[in-house]
Amino acid sequence: MTIASTPAVRYDQARPMTREEKKVIFASSLGTVFEWYDFYLYGSLSAIIAVQFFSGVNPTAAFIFALMAFAAGFFVRPFGAIVFGRLGDLVGRKYTFLVTILLMGVSTFIVGLLPSYESAGIIAPVALIVLRLLQGLALGGEYGGAATYVAEHAPQGRRGFYTSWIQTTATLGLFLSLLVILGTRTYLGEEAFASWGWRIPFLVSVVLLGISVWIRLQLNESPAFTKMKEEGKLSKAPLTDSFARWGNLKIVILALLGLTAGQAVVWYTGQFYALFFLTQTLKVNAADANIMIAVSLAIGTPFFIFFGWLSDKIGRKPIIMAGCLIAAVTYFPLFQAITHAANPALERAIATAPVTVTADPNECSFQFNPVGTSKFVTSCDIAKSFLARRSVNYTNVDAPAGTVASIKVGETVIPSFVGVGLPADEFKAKTDEFVKAATAAVDGAGYPAKADPAQVNWTMTIALLTVLVIYVTMVYGPIAAMLVEMFPTRIRYTSMSLPYHIGNGWFGGFLPTTAFAIVAATGDIYSGLWYPIVIAVMTLVIGTLFIRETKNVDIHA
Repeated sequence: MTIASTPAVRYDQARPMTREEKKVIFASSLGTVFEWYDFYLYGSLSAIIAVQFFSGVNPTAAFIFALMAFAAGFFVRPFGAIVFGRLGDLVGRKYTFLVTILLMGVSTFIVGLLPSYESAGIIAPVALIVLRLLQGLALGGEYGGAATYVAEHAPQGRRGFYTSWIQTTATLGLFLSLLVILGTRTYLGEEAFASWGWRIPFLVSVVLLGISVWIRLQLNESPAFTKMKEEGKLSKAPLTDSFARWGNLKIVILALLGLTAGQAVVWYTGQFYALFFLTQTLKVNAADANIMIAVSLAIGTPFFIFFGWLSDKIGRKPIIMAGCLIAAVTYFPLFQAITHAANPALERAIATAPVTVTADPNECSFQFNPVGTSKFVTSCDIAKSFLARRSVNYTNVDAPAGTVASIKVGETVIPSFVGVGLPADEFKAKTDEFVKAATAAVDGAGYPAKADPAQVNWTMTIALLTVLVIYVTMVYGPIAAMLVEMFPTRIRYTSMSLPYHIGNGWFGGFLPTTAFAIVAATGDIYSGLWYPIVIAVMTLVIGTLFIRETKNVDIHA
């Protein structure tokens, strides 16, 4: 299969959008906003949910539950893409994304009704995991259906503009979830919210579900799918046709490595890692950081539409590739500028108070801990994880084998300890003692425990975050149209969904934990940016060399 331009195509750019097309875009976008809203609720309230559902579970069971809850968010999405992509290519786009929205909505509503571990025991976390898995599967099927449905309704020459409305939905879903959580939390107060008020954002989602389903029920099937069905040209085995035939599998692989992987890391860096960096690295108050992110999203979101529209004029590929290139070149100075604006005291400490870690390099692991349950017990890992959490830059000094690691702050040396084989109570006591000594040393060196709200430059921080969001809009605004245009109608839903969700669920989803592990290994609070930079450059190279422009492809042919 090749992605070639069709020379004699008809463009309908002059005519206004019809009422039916507006309804198609609104219904598809509203439903997808709702699904992203549901999905983000769990992430935003994960600390409270952990207390409600995992208290009292033994460590082994807690690890399994945490892993499964995480899997629902990232691992399961590609499987949802396969299941619902196949269904969408066999049965139709409309009915498939009706199923996905019902599955997502009902699962989310039930989360708000679940009993806590304290009242229901082991049933509570098991039920939560099942619902999270269903949510992950549903989200894996929703995006491909919505994007395909809108694109197949769009006139030739306007698919970028039409599908760009779908691209705003993830940001709007995050924005909506933050607003509802902040509003509920503020109205009820922290104590009531943590006790029972956290359920309200889940429960009110049933209203959005009802509206979304009602609107989608009024829609007709995609004209491209209807034509294919009438002509008897539907695929009888979409999975085989998509992934077992090299001609199409090659395009799937190129779509993943040459488009969605880079798009995903730029997206996650601009929205999720930026928030993580503000709260975890710069120690900005969580509520303030959420407000800054929300404002930057509000300012930047219209650019999704702009770049979708622009891709109809100049092509999808140059905009996506430019977004990857600009992001890779400017991430380091941008995040350094965010540090200067949001926590200048930390910037001064990094410049004036060098810290070193002396350790046996064989004891230092790569602290990739996606579910937050791994226990680091070597003296090196204990020392480095503390410094990474406190956002302390340090340099590594290799020591002979068997040396117990130590931290040197100025002239003060704080020895770590070997935690291997220690009983839990002894490990905790030694950890507390080490953390107390190390904290005193880094505090004395000027490393702030948290950002001073009086020194946060809100205007500059929001401006810099908005720049990151605009990068997101460059890579994400045109990509739905491009993915749709890369594959034939008979296997489009299946073929485009898998690379999208592997890219965003795995390449993007692992970004914060991978970045933290890189920071802990190198000692540089900015070194985690190498992960999105390397992936973005990979996509830039592969996309530039092997992906063809698609804006002139006739997807109805």
